[in-house]
Amino acid sequence: MTHEELGELLRRFGREECSREPLYAALCAVAAGSAWALALLAEAPPEQRKANLLLAALHERVLAGAAPGLAAYYRSAGGERAPDAGLAAALAGCLEREWPTLVQHLRHGATQTNEVARGAAIWPALGAVARATGRRRLALLDFGCSAGLNLGVDQYALRYRADDGACHDRGAPRDGVRAEIESRWLGAAPLPDAGDWQLAQRDGLDPAPVDVTDPARLRWLQACLWPHDATRRERLARAAAQVRQLPHRLHAADDCIAAIEPWLVGLPAGVQPVLLTSWVLYYLGSADLARLRATADRLALRHGLAWVAGELPALSARDATVPPLPALPPDETAASATLWTLRRAAAGAIDEQVLGWSHPHGRWVAWAG
Repeated sequence: MTHEELGELLRRFGREECSREPLYAALCAVAAGSAWALALLAEAPPEQRKANLLLAALHERVLAGAAPGLAAYYRSAGGERAPDAGLAAALAGCLEREWPTLVQHLRHGATQTNEVARGAAIWPALGAVARATGRRRLALLDFGCSAGLNLGVDQYALRYRADDGACHDRGAPRDGVRAEIESRWLGAAPLPDAGDWQLAQRDGLDPAPVDVTDPARLRWLQACLWPHDATRRERLARAAAQVRQLPHRLHAADDCIAAIEPWLVGLPAGVQPVLLTSWVLYYLGSADLARLRATADRLALRHGLAWVAGELPALSARDATVPPLPALPPDETAASATLWTLRRAAAGAIDEQVLGWSHPHGRWVAWAG
Protein backbone atom coordinates (compact mmCIF):
# COMPACT_ATOMS: atom_id res chain seq x y z
CA MET A 1 0.00 0.00 0.00
CA THR A 2 1.17 3.53 -0.74
CA HIS A 3 1.46 6.17 1.99
CA GLU A 4 -1.59 7.86 0.51
CA GLU A 5 -3.59 4.62 0.85
CA LEU A 6 -2.35 4.11 4.39
CA GLY A 7 -3.34 7.66 5.26
CA GLU A 8 -6.85 7.05 3.98
CA LEU A 9 -7.01 3.79 5.95
CA LEU A 10 -6.21 5.72 9.13
CA ARG A 11 -8.65 8.55 8.40
CA ARG A 12 -11.46 6.09 7.62
CA PHE A 13 -10.82 4.13 10.81
CA GLY A 14 -10.90 7.33 12.83
CA ARG A 15 -14.19 8.42 11.25
CA GLU A 16 -16.01 5.09 11.30
CA GLU A 17 -14.67 3.19 14.31
CA CYS A 18 -13.67 5.76 16.93
CA SER A 19 -16.91 7.55 17.78
CA ARG A 20 -16.53 6.53 21.43
CA GLU A 21 -12.81 7.32 21.60
CA PRO A 22 -12.13 10.96 20.63
CA LEU A 23 -8.42 10.53 21.31
CA TYR A 24 -8.13 7.78 18.70
CA ALA A 25 -10.21 9.72 16.20
CA ALA A 26 -7.83 12.66 16.59
CA LEU A 27 -4.74 10.46 16.65
CA CYS A 28 -5.75 8.74 13.40
CA ALA A 29 -6.15 12.12 11.72
CA VAL A 30 -2.76 13.29 12.96
CA ALA A 31 -1.02 10.03 12.04
CA ALA A 32 -2.52 10.15 8.54
CA GLY A 33 -0.55 13.35 7.97
CA SER A 34 2.70 12.10 9.49
CA ALA A 35 5.28 10.55 7.16
CA TRP A 36 6.85 8.81 10.19
CA ALA A 37 3.57 7.29 11.32
CA LEU A 38 2.77 6.07 7.81
CA ALA A 39 6.25 4.57 7.47
CA LEU A 40 5.70 2.79 10.78
CA LEU A 41 2.36 1.35 9.68
CA ALA A 42 4.00 0.17 6.45
CA GLU A 43 6.33 -2.01 8.56
CA ALA A 44 3.43 -4.34 9.40
CA PRO A 45 2.88 -7.47 7.28
CA PRO A 46 0.08 -6.88 4.73
CA GLU A 47 -2.49 -8.96 6.64
CA GLN A 48 -1.77 -7.01 9.88
CA ARG A 49 -1.57 -3.53 8.33
CA LYS A 50 -4.47 -2.16 10.36
CA ALA A 51 -4.98 1.16 12.09
CA ASN A 52 -5.68 -0.52 15.40
CA LEU A 53 -2.26 -2.24 15.39
CA LEU A 54 -0.55 1.14 15.12
CA LEU A 55 -2.75 2.51 17.90
CA ALA A 56 -2.02 -0.48 20.12
CA ALA A 57 1.74 -0.09 19.61
CA LEU A 58 1.58 3.56 20.67
CA HIS A 59 -0.65 2.71 23.64
CA GLU A 60 1.80 0.04 24.82
CA ARG A 61 4.61 2.60 24.91
CA VAL A 62 2.35 4.89 26.93
CA LEU A 63 1.49 2.14 29.43
CA ALA A 64 5.18 1.25 29.70
CA GLY A 65 5.93 4.82 30.79
CA ALA A 66 8.06 5.45 27.71
CA ALA A 67 5.92 8.18 26.09
CA PRO A 68 5.15 10.84 28.73
CA GLY A 69 4.10 13.42 26.16
CA LEU A 70 1.42 11.14 24.74
CA ALA A 71 0.48 9.84 28.18
CA ALA A 72 -1.04 13.20 29.07
CA TYR A 73 -3.87 12.36 26.63
CA TYR A 74 -4.46 8.76 27.76
CA ARG A 75 -6.94 8.11 30.56
CA SER A 76 -5.46 4.62 30.90
CA ALA A 77 -2.22 6.30 32.04
CA GLY A 78 -3.91 8.90 34.23
CA GLY A 79 -3.96 11.60 31.54
CA GLU A 80 -6.80 14.09 31.35
CA ARG A 81 -5.75 16.32 28.44
CA ALA A 82 -8.24 16.48 25.56
CA PRO A 83 -6.88 16.17 22.00
CA ASP A 84 -5.47 19.52 20.93
CA ALA A 85 -2.81 21.12 18.75
CA GLY A 86 -0.08 19.57 20.89
CA LEU A 87 -1.04 16.00 19.97
CA ALA A 88 1.02 16.05 16.75
CA ALA A 89 4.19 17.01 18.60
CA ALA A 90 3.56 14.38 21.28
CA LEU A 91 3.13 11.73 18.58
CA ALA A 92 6.29 12.84 16.79
CA GLY A 93 8.26 12.70 20.03
CA CYS A 94 7.08 9.17 20.76
CA LEU A 95 7.90 8.00 17.23
CA GLU A 96 11.39 9.46 17.41
CA ARG A 97 12.31 8.10 20.84
CA GLU A 98 10.60 4.71 20.63
CA TRP A 99 11.07 3.88 16.95
CA PRO A 100 12.92 0.51 17.38
CA THR A 101 10.34 -0.87 19.82
CA LEU A 102 7.44 0.43 17.74
CA VAL A 103 8.84 -1.20 14.60
CA GLN A 104 9.05 -4.53 16.44
CA HIS A 105 5.41 -4.19 17.52
CA LEU A 106 4.30 -3.48 13.96
CA ARG A 107 6.39 -6.24 12.41
CA HIS A 108 5.57 -8.96 14.92
CA GLY A 109 2.55 -7.84 16.91
CA ALA A 110 -1.15 -8.50 16.47
CA THR A 111 -4.18 -6.78 17.95
CA GLN A 112 -4.96 -9.52 20.43
CA THR A 113 -7.82 -7.79 22.19
CA ASN A 114 -9.23 -10.84 23.99
CA GLU A 115 -12.54 -9.00 24.33
CA VAL A 116 -14.01 -10.88 27.26
CA ALA A 117 -17.44 -9.27 26.80
CA ARG A 118 -17.93 -11.23 23.58
CA GLY A 119 -18.85 -13.95 26.04
CA ALA A 120 -22.33 -12.40 25.96
CA ALA A 121 -22.67 -13.91 22.47
CA ILE A 122 -20.43 -16.95 22.95
CA TRP A 123 -22.64 -18.16 25.82
CA PRO A 124 -25.84 -18.57 23.74
CA ALA A 125 -23.79 -19.80 20.77
CA LEU A 126 -22.44 -22.72 22.79
CA GLY A 127 -25.97 -23.44 23.96
CA ALA A 128 -27.03 -23.56 20.32
CA VAL A 129 -24.28 -26.12 19.60
CA ALA A 130 -25.45 -28.31 22.48
CA ARG A 131 -29.06 -28.22 21.28
CA ALA A 132 -28.20 -28.79 17.62
CA THR A 133 -25.91 -31.74 18.27
CA GLY A 134 -27.61 -33.24 21.32
CA ARG A 135 -24.31 -33.22 23.21
CA ARG A 136 -23.93 -31.27 26.44
CA ARG A 137 -20.20 -31.86 27.01
CA LEU A 138 -18.27 -29.53 24.72
CA ALA A 139 -14.57 -29.40 23.85
CA LEU A 140 -13.79 -25.82 22.88
CA LEU A 141 -10.92 -24.83 20.57
CA ASP A 142 -10.44 -21.06 20.41
CA PHE A 143 -8.70 -20.42 17.08
CA GLY A 144 -6.48 -17.34 17.27
CA CYS A 145 -6.89 -17.44 21.02
CA SER A 146 -4.21 -14.96 22.10
CA ALA A 147 -4.36 -15.36 25.91
CA GLY A 148 -7.28 -17.80 25.75
CA LEU A 149 -9.66 -15.69 27.80
CA ASN A 150 -12.68 -16.92 25.81
CA LEU A 151 -12.01 -20.33 27.35
CA GLY A 152 -13.33 -19.07 30.67
CA VAL A 153 -16.71 -17.95 29.33
CA ASP A 154 -18.65 -20.28 31.65
CA GLN A 155 -16.78 -18.92 34.68
CA TYR A 156 -17.66 -15.25 34.13
CA ALA A 157 -20.67 -13.45 35.57
CA LEU A 158 -23.00 -12.52 32.69
CA ARG A 159 -25.90 -10.14 33.01
CA TYR A 160 -28.37 -9.48 30.20
CA ARG A 161 -30.62 -6.45 30.33
CA ALA A 162 -33.84 -7.04 28.38
CA ASP A 163 -35.83 -4.41 26.51
CA ASP A 164 -38.17 -4.07 29.49
CA GLY A 165 -35.24 -3.21 31.75
CA ALA A 166 -35.25 -6.49 33.65
CA CYS A 167 -31.86 -8.08 34.37
CA HIS A 168 -31.16 -11.77 33.87
CA ASP A 169 -27.99 -13.36 35.22
CA ARG A 170 -26.21 -16.28 33.59
CA GLY A 171 -22.92 -18.03 34.17
CA ALA A 172 -21.15 -17.73 37.50
CA PRO A 173 -22.44 -15.56 40.34
CA ARG A 174 -21.10 -12.06 40.91
CA ASP A 175 -18.64 -11.95 43.77
CA GLY A 176 -16.50 -8.88 43.14
CA VAL A 177 -13.65 -11.08 41.89
CA ARG A 178 -14.96 -12.75 38.73
CA ALA A 179 -15.02 -10.94 35.40
CA GLU A 180 -18.41 -9.29 34.91
CA ILE A 181 -20.10 -8.93 31.53
CA GLU A 182 -23.16 -6.75 30.98
CA SER A 183 -25.02 -6.76 27.69
CA ARG A 184 -28.33 -5.56 26.31
CA TRP A 185 -30.54 -8.39 25.04
CA LEU A 186 -32.36 -6.85 22.09
CA GLY A 187 -35.52 -8.13 20.45
CA ALA A 188 -38.09 -10.76 21.26
CA ALA A 189 -35.94 -13.91 21.11
CA PRO A 190 -35.94 -15.90 24.36
CA LEU A 191 -33.05 -15.25 26.69
CA PRO A 192 -30.34 -17.94 26.70
CA ASP A 193 -30.77 -20.89 28.99
CA ALA A 194 -29.11 -20.80 32.37
CA GLY A 195 -26.71 -23.49 31.19
CA ASP A 196 -27.61 -26.71 29.40
CA TRP A 197 -23.99 -27.42 28.44
CA GLN A 198 -20.57 -27.70 30.05
CA LEU A 199 -16.99 -27.22 28.88
CA ALA A 200 -15.28 -30.58 29.25
CA GLN A 201 -12.05 -29.40 27.63
CA ARG A 202 -10.58 -25.96 26.90
CA ASP A 203 -7.85 -25.41 24.31
CA GLY A 204 -6.52 -22.48 22.34
CA LEU A 205 -4.50 -22.19 19.12
CA ASP A 206 -2.36 -19.21 18.22
CA PRO A 207 0.93 -18.56 16.42
CA ALA A 208 2.07 -16.73 19.57
CA PRO A 209 -0.15 -17.43 22.59
CA VAL A 210 -0.02 -14.78 25.29
CA ASP A 211 1.24 -15.81 28.72
CA VAL A 212 -0.80 -13.62 31.08
CA THR A 213 1.68 -14.28 33.87
CA ASP A 214 4.20 -12.16 31.89
CA PRO A 215 3.65 -8.45 32.75
CA ALA A 216 4.87 -7.28 29.34
CA ARG A 217 2.49 -9.59 27.48
CA LEU A 218 -0.41 -8.62 29.72
CA ARG A 219 0.44 -4.95 29.09
CA TRP A 220 0.16 -5.60 25.34
CA LEU A 221 -3.35 -6.96 25.84
CA GLN A 222 -4.25 -3.86 27.85
CA ALA A 223 -2.76 -1.70 25.08
CA CYS A 224 -5.16 -3.26 22.57
CA LEU A 225 -8.10 -1.79 24.52
CA TRP A 226 -9.50 1.71 24.07
CA PRO A 227 -7.70 4.07 26.50
CA HIS A 228 -10.87 5.55 28.00
CA ASP A 229 -12.50 2.22 28.91
CA ALA A 230 -11.63 1.43 32.53
CA THR A 231 -14.41 -1.18 32.68
CA ARG A 232 -12.82 -3.27 29.93
CA ARG A 233 -9.39 -3.00 31.56
CA GLU A 234 -10.77 -4.25 34.88
CA ARG A 235 -12.70 -7.05 33.16
CA LEU A 236 -9.61 -8.19 31.27
CA ALA A 237 -7.50 -8.21 34.44
CA ARG A 238 -10.10 -10.28 36.31
CA ALA A 239 -10.53 -12.71 33.42
CA ALA A 240 -6.77 -13.20 33.15
CA ALA A 241 -6.60 -14.01 36.85
CA GLN A 242 -9.46 -16.52 36.50
CA VAL A 243 -8.11 -18.29 33.43
CA ARG A 244 -4.77 -18.78 35.15
CA GLN A 245 -6.64 -21.01 37.63
CA LEU A 246 -8.57 -23.03 35.03
CA PRO A 247 -7.41 -26.31 33.46
CA HIS A 248 -6.69 -25.32 29.88
CA ARG A 249 -3.99 -25.57 27.22
CA LEU A 250 -2.73 -22.95 24.78
CA HIS A 251 -0.95 -24.41 21.77
CA ALA A 252 1.60 -22.45 19.73
CA ALA A 253 1.50 -23.37 16.04
CA ASP A 254 3.05 -21.76 12.99
CA ASP A 255 0.19 -23.28 10.99
CA CYS A 256 -2.90 -23.13 13.18
CA ILE A 257 -5.15 -24.47 10.45
CA ALA A 258 -3.12 -27.67 10.16
CA ALA A 259 -3.21 -28.04 13.96
CA ILE A 260 -7.01 -28.32 14.15
CA GLU A 261 -7.26 -31.96 13.04
CA PRO A 262 -4.64 -33.36 15.47
CA TRP A 263 -6.46 -31.60 18.30
CA LEU A 264 -9.79 -33.02 17.19
CA VAL A 265 -8.72 -36.64 16.80
CA GLY A 266 -7.08 -36.55 20.24
CA LEU A 267 -10.28 -35.65 22.08
CA PRO A 268 -11.91 -38.06 24.53
CA ALA A 269 -14.94 -39.97 23.34
CA GLY A 270 -18.38 -38.44 23.77
CA VAL A 271 -17.48 -34.75 23.66
CA GLN A 272 -18.69 -32.35 21.00
CA PRO A 273 -15.77 -30.56 19.31
CA VAL A 274 -16.37 -26.83 18.81
CA LEU A 275 -14.15 -24.54 16.78
CA LEU A 276 -14.55 -20.90 17.80
CA THR A 277 -13.41 -17.90 15.79
CA SER A 278 -14.24 -14.39 16.93
CA TRP A 279 -12.79 -11.49 14.97
CA VAL A 280 -10.05 -13.70 13.56
CA LEU A 281 -11.01 -14.17 9.90
CA TYR A 282 -10.55 -10.42 9.33
CA TYR A 283 -6.82 -10.95 9.78
CA LEU A 284 -6.41 -13.93 7.44
CA GLY A 285 -5.30 -13.63 3.85
CA SER A 286 -7.61 -14.99 1.17
CA ALA A 287 -5.66 -18.24 0.70
CA ASP A 288 -5.61 -19.04 4.42
CA LEU A 289 -9.27 -18.12 4.77
CA ALA A 290 -10.20 -20.54 1.97
CA ARG A 291 -8.04 -23.27 3.53
CA LEU A 292 -9.60 -22.78 6.97
CA ARG A 293 -13.09 -23.00 5.51
CA ALA A 294 -12.27 -26.16 3.54
CA THR A 295 -10.61 -27.74 6.59
CA ALA A 296 -13.53 -26.96 8.89
CA ASP A 297 -16.07 -28.38 6.44
CA ARG A 298 -14.04 -31.55 5.92
CA LEU A 299 -13.68 -32.09 9.66
CA ALA A 300 -17.36 -31.40 10.18
CA LEU A 301 -18.29 -34.16 7.75
CA ARG A 302 -15.69 -36.65 9.03
CA HIS A 303 -15.52 -35.90 12.75
CA GLY A 304 -18.59 -33.82 13.65
CA LEU A 305 -16.76 -30.52 14.18
CA ALA A 306 -19.09 -27.58 14.85
CA TRP A 307 -17.79 -24.12 13.93
CA VAL A 308 -19.06 -21.06 15.77
CA ALA A 309 -17.97 -17.87 14.03
CA GLY A 310 -18.44 -14.31 15.24
CA GLU A 311 -17.15 -12.14 12.44
CA LEU A 312 -18.09 -9.39 10.01
CA PRO A 313 -21.08 -10.68 8.01
CA ALA A 314 -19.14 -10.90 4.74
CA LEU A 315 -16.78 -13.34 6.44
CA SER A 316 -19.09 -15.13 8.85
CA ALA A 317 -21.90 -16.23 6.52
CA ARG A 318 -21.24 -18.24 3.37
CA ASP A 319 -24.48 -20.09 2.63
CA ALA A 320 -27.02 -18.66 5.05
CA THR A 321 -29.00 -15.52 4.27
CA VAL A 322 -27.75 -12.58 6.30
CA PRO A 323 -30.69 -11.13 8.25
CA PRO A 324 -31.16 -7.39 8.65
CA LEU A 325 -29.61 -5.71 11.63
CA PRO A 326 -31.92 -5.23 14.62
CA ALA A 327 -33.21 -1.84 15.66
CA LEU A 328 -30.41 -0.50 17.84
CA PRO A 329 -30.67 1.82 20.83
CA PRO A 330 -30.03 5.50 19.99
CA ASP A 331 -26.59 5.43 21.61
CA GLU A 332 -25.37 2.49 19.48
CA THR A 333 -24.22 2.33 15.85
CA ALA A 334 -24.12 -0.51 13.36
CA ALA A 335 -20.38 -0.08 12.73
CA SER A 336 -18.56 -3.44 12.87
CA ALA A 337 -21.69 -5.33 13.91
CA THR A 338 -20.75 -8.99 14.38
CA LEU A 339 -22.73 -11.83 12.83
CA TRP A 340 -22.68 -15.15 14.69
CA THR A 341 -23.12 -18.36 12.73
CA LEU A 342 -23.03 -22.09 13.43
CA ARG A 343 -21.66 -24.33 10.68
CA ARG A 344 -21.78 -28.11 11.07
CA ALA A 345 -22.67 -31.35 9.35
CA ALA A 346 -26.31 -32.42 9.29
CA ALA A 347 -27.73 -35.35 7.32
CA GLY A 348 -24.44 -35.81 5.49
CA ALA A 349 -24.18 -32.22 4.27
CA ILE A 350 -22.88 -28.93 5.57
CA ASP A 351 -25.52 -26.80 7.25
CA GLU A 352 -25.04 -23.16 8.19
CA GLN A 353 -27.30 -21.39 10.66
CA VAL A 354 -27.37 -17.71 11.55
CA LEU A 355 -27.46 -17.41 15.34
CA GLY A 356 -27.71 -13.65 15.70
CA TRP A 357 -25.94 -10.31 15.83
CA SER A 358 -23.87 -8.64 18.51
CA HIS A 359 -21.83 -5.54 19.14
CA PRO A 360 -18.14 -6.37 18.43
CA HIS A 361 -17.39 -5.77 22.12
CA GLY A 362 -20.53 -7.50 23.40
CA ARG A 363 -22.45 -4.39 24.50
CA TRP A 364 -25.62 -5.74 22.88
CA VAL A 365 -26.82 -9.08 21.56
CA ALA A 366 -29.75 -9.69 19.19
CA TRP A 367 -30.33 -13.42 18.83
CA ALA A 368 -32.35 -15.05 16.09
CA GLY A 369 -35.78 -16.21 17.16
